[in-house]
Amino acid sequence: MSNSAETHKHKGPSCCPPEPVDQCGTDGHHHHTPKWDWMLWICGIIVTLSVGAHLLFSLPPESAAGHFTHSVTEMISKMWWGVLAGIFFIGVMGQVPQGIVMRLLGTGTGFRGIWRATIAGFLFDLCSHGILMVGMKLYERGASLGQVMAFLIASPWNSFSLTLILWGLIGFKWMLAFLLLSIGIGLVSGVIFDKLVARGILPGNHHRQDEEAEGTPQTLKIWWQQTKINFPLIKNIVADGMESGRIVVRWMLLGVVLAAAIRVFMPLESFQNWFGPTMLGLLATMIAATVIEVCSEGATPIAADILTRAAAPGNSFAFLMSGVATDYTEVMVLKDTTKSWKIALFLPLVVVPQVAIIAILMNILPI
Repeated sequence: MSNSAETHKHKGPSCCPPEPVDQCGTDGHHHHTPKWDWMLWICGIIVTLSVGAHLLFSLPPESAAGHFTHSVTEMISKMWWGVLAGIFFIGVMGQVPQGIVMRLLGTGTGFRGIWRATIAGFLFDLCSHGILMVGMKLYERGASLGQVMAFLIASPWNSFSLTLILWGLIGFKWMLAFLLLSIGIGLVSGVIFDKLVARGILPGNHHRQDEEAEGTPQTLKIWWQQTKINFPLIKNIVADGMESGRIVVRWMLLGVVLAAAIRVFMPLESFQNWFGPTMLGLLATMIAATVIEVCSEGATPIAADILTRAAAPGNSFAFLMSGVATDYTEVMVLKDTTKSWKIALFLPLVVVPQVAIIAILMNILPI
């Protein structure tokens, strides 16, 4: 049997039950999508024109236009590969039967499944926007809310490449501390979210299903052996990836435009002067992490600068982790994917207090 037929078999009742669908859509085949996505097109045009102007014209870097176009181009140059990789991964995951995905992550809502999701977040070598797309696809494939949150929280800067970069920027000791602490926050947050779902405070994942509904158990190896790599498969991967990734790309482009505007009117040097190891500095750091929409590649050097120049390791850690919890792209994509404002707003409510406490201790305790 060709993979395209098998794909449609599993993409019906197994992972796409009848559900209210927002305007963005996440599957692309039968959702009600608007004729014109104003955010995607307007922000996309602004970004395209900015990159084109930066590459084709010699705008004075000290001018507002020069600074804006340079900032947009710089962010896009750091994000594009992660976004494309994320689109590819979610396109591939769209072809994998839900039962296989859930067996790899671990079924149920126990600690083992959350641990697997946390480690998976570290192993995915993607930027935060690519990870966000993969995380949302995991939700659609039936992962528990705790697993998805643990995956997102533990992963945005925790990839092999960025861990090595962070090692070079701040040293092995601080890199290891940041790594272990972020994994710990991911695990704790995942458990908390599953407990909130179990108590009825947060809605569960309506994509979840009984394991028996999947039919005969199938392993990833068997599925791969039965899969034929042909044009219909590649077409399905690209189509699924583009449509599912659209929900993230539209918010990412808005974030790029806003971040570039902030850089024009609020230079990075001003933020660095405010990022000292004080309560006010920590507050300014967490606010900045919320406002500045940067990909993990952009956040890592800034966080390293906060540690080395401002001598504030807690603020540096908070900048990395608060961006995960308070980033408006992540919050809005969570809302659109889960159809729940409550879930989206509980992300900062659960994560930020943990980050703040750890950051304060890191600033005052000698390490």
